[in-house]
Amino acid sequence: MKKLQKKKEHPKEKVGLHSRNKHRERYNFKELINSCPELAPFVIINPYDDESIDFFNPDAVMMLNKALLKHYYGIAHWNLPEGYLCPPIPGRADYIHYMADLLASRNNGDVPMGKNIKGFDVGVGANCIYPIIGNIEYGWTFIGSDNEPEALTSAKKIIEVNARLQQNIELRLQPNSSNIFKGIVKENEQFDFTICNPPFHSSYEEAREGNIRKLSNLHQRPIRETSRNFGGKNRELWCDGGEEKFTQRIIEQSKQIAHSCFWFSTLISKQSHLENIYKALHNAEAVEVKTISMTQGNKSSRIVAWTFLTPVQQTKWVITRWNKEEELK
Repeated sequence: MKKLQKKKEHPKEKVGLHSRNKHRERYNFKELINSCPELAPFVIINPYDDESIDFFNPDAVMMLNKALLKHYYGIAHWNLPEGYLCPPIPGRADYIHYMADLLASRNNGDVPMGKNIKGFDVGVGANCIYPIIGNIEYGWTFIGSDNEPEALTSAKKIIEVNARLQQNIELRLQPNSSNIFKGIVKENEQFDFTICNPPFHSSYEEAREGNIRKLSNLHQRPIRETSRNFGGKNRELWCDGGEEKFTQRIIEQSKQIAHSCFWFSTLISKQSHLENIYKALHNAEAVEVKTISMTQGNKSSRIVAWTFLTPVQQTKWVITRWNKEEELK
């Protein structure tokens, strides 16, 4: 009979996650299965005598995501084509909540909510996860752009089969992969914020090696070959120059719509990239730059946000878009 390892003592809350994140507590698999019975076959008892799933199994990870979205966000139907990234929902939710805090910091501490608040997801992907969470949590509307038609087809299906997302998330194809905003943002269109999870790696080989390291850490033993849970189409995981160059391109091109958006932002996974990113923001003449730290388990990352609006322009923006009633007083 196989002897169980000594049961781990787990904290009641994942304190690294944002205080409003619905995923701070450990997964309650009984509740998740009650919401999504299809998860039941994937729940196992791990060596520490805890309920879990095999995170090495892409089907189990996909079903866990479906259960989380259904249980916490009321998303009854969510699926991805094979080969696309299955996003870690707690971390994605953190980005949304911290952007809400950033907006609140200019609104007397109150998060501006409702359909009038409009976000732009650069590279929405096949999963549409940021617009889903932002719309359900805060009622925001979104434009999601991508340069892969197949990814947008998947995201469109998710929106079409979930009535609460319809009329709140619009998808647009970026026909030129060199452009970020040009060809997407319409004349006189305004956004309260942009979000982006840029491709981290600079090549397929680098992305593959990174995935092997991740899987080795997950299984606590050397993994020599990647498996089919090495999800992520080309533009999701790697691009020329990786995260740093992609972010510099966003910064340069954000000047094209400098006064059409309050806060531009992007995730930055590697701290060593910050120095050159700050230089790019200085060269672009950003008026204000914010860096927001995030922690999920042993992983640390950060959001870099910037605006071209002066304090006077920021105040006008808040009154005219977030608090229209004040304009009438």
